[in-house]
Amino acid sequence: MSDPLEEIFETIARSRIFRNREKLLPDYIPDELPHREREIKRLAMTLATSLRGEKPNNVFIYGLTGTGKTAVTKYVLKRLAAKAFQLGVNVKPIYVNVRHRDTPYRVTADIAEAVGLRVPFTGLSTGEVFRRLTKHLSRRPGIYIVVLDEIDFLVRRHGDDLLYKLTRINEEIGNSKVSIIGITNSTTFIDSLDPRVKSSLSEEELVFAPYDAGQLRDILEKRASEAFYEGVLDDDVIPLCAALAAREHGDARRALDLLRVSGEIAERRGDRRVTREHVMQARIEIERDRVAEVVRTLPLHGKLVLAAILVTTGGGRFNATTGEVYDAYRRLTEAIGIEQVTFRRVSGIIAELDMLGIIRAKTISRGRHGKTRVIEIQADPAALVAVLAADPALIDVRGELDKLP
Repeated sequence: MSDPLEEIFETIARSRIFRNREKLLPDYIPDELPHREREIKRLAMTLATSLRGEKPNNVFIYGLTGTGKTAVTKYVLKRLAAKAFQLGVNVKPIYVNVRHRDTPYRVTADIAEAVGLRVPFTGLSTGEVFRRLTKHLSRRPGIYIVVLDEIDFLVRRHGDDLLYKLTRINEEIGNSKVSIIGITNSTTFIDSLDPRVKSSLSEEELVFAPYDAGQLRDILEKRASEAFYEGVLDDDVIPLCAALAAREHGDARRALDLLRVSGEIAERRGDRRVTREHVMQARIEIERDRVAEVVRTLPLHGKLVLAAILVTTGGGRFNATTGEVYDAYRRLTEAIGIEQVTFRRVSGIIAELDMLGIIRAKTISRGRHGKTRVIEIQADPAALVAVLAADPALIDVRGELDKLP
């Protein structure tokens, strides 16, 4: 009798698809970043003042997902730190992905730990952790460059109080100096900040434009030469990945994911080459995984509003209005036995789901009856239902979800 695990291990171990799969992962920073030379130079010029012991200006970086914001920032800071070490200057880059550390306490604690200050996982107030951080920095002269990636997640959920404190920390730490780099996918985020924070954070602004299909093709060809064995990619694989990602607002991360997952599918099947068929299957798998991750991280009321949208649209078969969604949301909260949020808050959650690309909400005119917002499902309804139905907190509304086609 054959051993299925042995077959899997042998298939992957003997694969001649990937030379180095890690070259296609999102956190890999290559030695070259094609088509971002201008942005690299601008950021480097801003931060280079740290090499003579001066505080660089704060920088606000924005652009759509997958336009190279994080990669460029990490690349420049890596080179800057190496040059600072060579010159004997204390320049310390600190990177925090705010989406993953989504409370002011954890963000502050991560910054503290990056400069050698241990704080408990819980048990202190955010103010106390910040006080200890300030005291610690005042005893360690140097230039500290704090990168807050996806900064809008923190501010949207918890306000901009921590951001305000960080932009004012230099008034309390003596010879040490702190600069902030804020990164966001939202081009309108800066306008939502307190004017004092806005003026401090946006001393320098850097906008990343989307890549076009030709630029994405260049990026993929460079990575593919490092990631795959020679000759395993059909000629139309890279152009197809680039074209599909260009439709998604020029998202290089999407293009790299498509190429990597295409190779993984070919590898799992034991195929010798990566083909157009593998790319199209990868597209389906990535969309399913993206939706699942986004929905899993929604707060409870966000999940309930999404469930209400699924119910009122019949699983995505037709459209619904905000009022219809709110009525369904109220029924679902009553089934669970929790307090409802206001109509205005539900409307705000709908806007957030629209921004995430899960739904589409557009305002239409109804003549003398005024305007209304019409909502339709954009993501795969089956994938949405599967994630929501698997959430233990929604066990009492599964009956409604089970009725959907």
